[in-house]
Amino acid sequence: MQLVDNQTFFQRLAALFESSKDSGSIWLTHKRLAYDGEDAQMSFDDDASKEYPCLVRVTDGDETKFSTKVEPGELDHFHTTYGALLKSSMTTLRKRDKKREKQRAEGIARRKRKLTEEIAVEGPKRGAGRRKRQRKMKAAAKQAEARKRVQEREEVKSRAKES
Repeated sequence: MQLVDNQTFFQRLAALFESSKDSGSIWLTHKRLAYDGEDAQMSFDDDASKEYPCLVRVTDGDETKFSTKVEPGELDHFHTTYGALLKSSMTTLRKRDKKREKQRAEGIARRKRKLTEEIAVEGPKRGAGRRKRQRKMKAAAKQAEARKRVQEREEVKSRAKES
């Protein structure tokens, strides 16, 4: 991992965003830098008054890895520039397909509604409407089975919530 100054960091980050415009991923990590060469000791009264530098790392998962160290006094300026760069680079992101999500939600609602509607089994037992009556009886049996499965799932969920 290569440590660079802030300006170089922004230039290289912009170039990395540009190179991965069509495809690819970039991972950005922020972390407080408190390493003094030995194990860090946690003391709550000391941490409130101390200001620590921040380490920002970038990688594309392959060969490109670099980072920068941001001092506490430069943090506001760094975040302003960093935010502007991120906003300008996020224009290539795909929008969510809300149409597909809406269709799925409507399909689920339709299935639930179908389970609540009763199937009226009517018609002659013999003769011209016999097959139609048999199909309705089969659909009613299938619906009852589906209701039973849904009820069992809900019971399992409620048991899981209780424990």
